Amino acid sequence: MKKLISIEGMSCNHCTNHVTDALEEIGAEKINVSLEKKSAELDINDSVTDEKIKLAIEDAGYDVVKIVNI
Repeated sequence: MKKLISIEGMSCNHCTNHVTDALEEIGAEKINVSLEKKSAELDINDSVTDEKIKLAIEDAGYDVVKIVNI
């Protein structure tokens, strides 16, 4: 399933790497984190809930504004 996540709090490429690493840890693939768009696009197994995605990003230190299926 493809997801688009709006993220606040990223200010540099190091931040995008943190988000990418957090998403990889929960099994996401084809991750594209954009500092300019303040978002991440990814493919993830249907069994991973939006709440789990949100917690992974928040544990990395960033705020999730919304998650939508694309």
